[in-house]
Amino acid sequence: MNLIDGKKIAAQLRNKLKVEVDSIQKKFNRVPGLTVILIGDFAPSQIYVRNKEKSAKEIGLRSEIVKYPKDVQEKTVLNKIDELNKDDDVSGILVQLPLPDHIDKQKIIERINPEKDVDGFHPHNVGNLSSGYESSVPCTPLGCYLLIKEIEPNLSGKKAIVIGRSNLNGKPMAQLLLKENCTVTITHSKTKDLKNECNKGDIVIAAVGIPELVKGDWIKKDAIVIDVGINKTEKGIIGDVAFEEVSKVAKALTPVPGGVGPMTIACLLKNTIDCFKRSLK
Repeated sequence: MNLIDGKKIAAQLRNKLKVEVDSIQKKFNRVPGLTVILIGDFAPSQIYVRNKEKSAKEIGLRSEIVKYPKDVQEKTVLNKIDELNKDDDVSGILVQLPLPDHIDKQKIIERINPEKDVDGFHPHNVGNLSSGYESSVPCTPLGCYLLIKEIEPNLSGKKAIVIGRSNLNGKPMAQLLLKENCTVTITHSKTKDLKNECNKGDIVIAAVGIPELVKGDWIKKDAIVIDVGINKTEKGIIGDVAFEEVSKVAKALTPVPGGVGPMTIACLLKNTIDCFKRSLK
C-alpha cells in the first residue's frame, strides 16, 4: 500500500508556488495578495487562519487578516468585501466559515468578486466549473484531485465513487473527475447499499463526516482511497475511512491527519496566484 503523504506533496507544491511568486515579483514589481476575514473566536477557525497566513508569507504572498467580533453587523462585513473588491493589491478574498447565525452565508459569498473568490464558492465559479470553463476550484477537492493525480496521472475511464454531496467537496470533486473522463457516482449517507457502490470504485473519496464508515471490505483491491473526513473522537482525530483495514487492500490511501489537510492550504495559495494571473488578462 502506498501511503499518500499530503505534507510532502503540499510542501513540493508550495516550493513551486514560491518560485512562481518570485518570478511575478521580478516581472511586475508586486506580489499577489490574500485577505482573510475572520469573524468571532471559534478556535478551529483561528488556528486554520493562522496557518493560512503563515503559509502565505512563507511563499512570499502579501497576507492580511481582518478580524471582527462575533456580533459584528452583516453590513459591516459586506462593506469590507466591497472595499477589498476594489483594492488592486488584493488578489484573493476569503471569508472564513462557519459564520455566526445572524450573518447570511450566501449573501457574503455572492458579494465577493468571483475573480477574487479563492474559495471557489461563488455561483459564478461553481457554474464555470460544472460547465468545464476556467474557474477557481474549492481548495479541498482541488487538493484531493492533485493527490489522486500523483498516484495515477491518467484517470480516463476510471470508476470514481464520491461519498458526500456537499458544495464544499462532493459536488466540485465530481466535476473535477468528470473533466478527467472518469465515470463518477455521487453517494451519501442515505445511499442504499453504500458498501456495494464503493466496491465498484477504482477511486473512492470519502467526505461524509462519519468516523471509520468505509471498511476494508468496501474497497476493491488496488483502489485509490482519499479520506477527507476529520472526526474528533475518544481515539483522537480520525477520518471517514477505517485506516488499518483499508490499508490492507487499497493501492494508495491518505492518512488522517497529514493527508488532505495540508493540500487544502497549499491549494488556497495556488488559487490566490491563479486569481492574480487571471487579473492580468
